[in-house]
Amino acid sequence: MPSTTNNTSPALKISQAFEQAKREGRGALMPYFMCGFPSASQSVELALAAIEGGADIIELGMPFSDPLADGATIQHAGQVALERGMTMRGCMEVARQVSARSDAPLILMGYYNPVLAFGIEPFCQFAAASGVCGLIVPDLPPEEADPLQQAAQDNGLSLIYLVPPTTPGARIARIVQMATSQRGSFIYCVSLSGVTGERAELPPHLHDFIQRVYGYTKGHGLPLAVGFGLSTPAHIAEVTSYADGAVVGSALVRLIEQNPPEKQVEAIKAYIQGLRAGRREI
Repeated sequence: MPSTTNNTSPALKISQAFEQAKREGRGALMPYFMCGFPSASQSVELALAAIEGGADIIELGMPFSDPLADGATIQHAGQVALERGMTMRGCMEVARQVSARSDAPLILMGYYNPVLAFGIEPFCQFAAASGVCGLIVPDLPPEEADPLQQAAQDNGLSLIYLVPPTTPGARIARIVQMATSQRGSFIYCVSLSGVTGERAELPPHLHDFIQRVYGYTKGHGLPLAVGFGLSTPAHIAEVTSYADGAVVGSALVRLIEQNPPEKQVEAIKAYIQGLRAGRREI
């Protein structure tokens, strides 16, 4: 059964993962997998392979027909998942199976329309019962997030907010306030304005942007993770030298597509191990 059956808030597992990584002198590694890509059963095995390879936190994508923040690679994975029958309940089942075989914290990442259609309270209840610890909803503005954040908190989950480089200071301050009012949260710093996808080089402004956000989180103990465009050990090493965590997504989709099904699990495990090795050389 998922570990959410005990009395500990599931969201606290997210904080504990960041704290464990910090004790080991590194940033948390957070790979993203699309539920149902390339199949429901394989997405479970790939997430578990990443955990075995050294991932600290797993993001599980919920496919949606109009994914505004996703680049072409993630959009393709989501389309494949939808064509092969993945649903919101199917995503919960993927999470349940992963959580039944691992203690790594799981974060569901998806868009607000399907959550509303499912029902905010039932969605959070179902997520918690399936072993989920947190939620990321890229198209949900913080000004409209109170109902979901309250339902998430009532069910022991954390709602995690995205902060792109163009975010005004007053908005960052508000997001930090909302994040610190709940357990197990962190700030997801978007490395660049635009959609997800691999990039050869990290944006030159990234370090300054992260330091700017730290100016607002200082004293709150709120971790910062960086996502969008990260794909190489060098990227992970650089980002985790000044942030608390790094997210990798599109590169994993590409790697899955480059390998036949019987080799995908080992390929993902080896890739994650390589990212960990890279970041330890900071």
